[in-house]
Amino acid sequence: MTMSTKHLIVVVGATGSGKTDISLRLATHFGAPIISTDSRQVYKGIPIGTAQPTAEQLAAVEHHFIASHSLTDNFNCGEYEVQALARLEELFQ
Repeated sequence: MTMSTKHLIVVVGATGSGKTDISLRLATHFGAPIISTDSRQVYKGIPIGTAQPTAEQLAAVEHHFIASHSLTDNFNCGEYEVQALARLEELFQ
């Protein structure tokens, strides 16, 4: 049995620095999904002011944690960690 190494590319930067565009280019190049870590983009119903990806961008590449939770959900940094690590485990299989 051969084990392949899995890689996680992390894109960080200031607001308006082009993270979405580079993330889309990387995801397209590697055939990989995008896992958002934005503390506001995770919520449904507040696309204005959060710079969520456009419908076209969302359709082009599989995204996780974009408009995935209600504002009324009990969702915090610790819960994000649990869910994101579980999602990574699923994706790396």
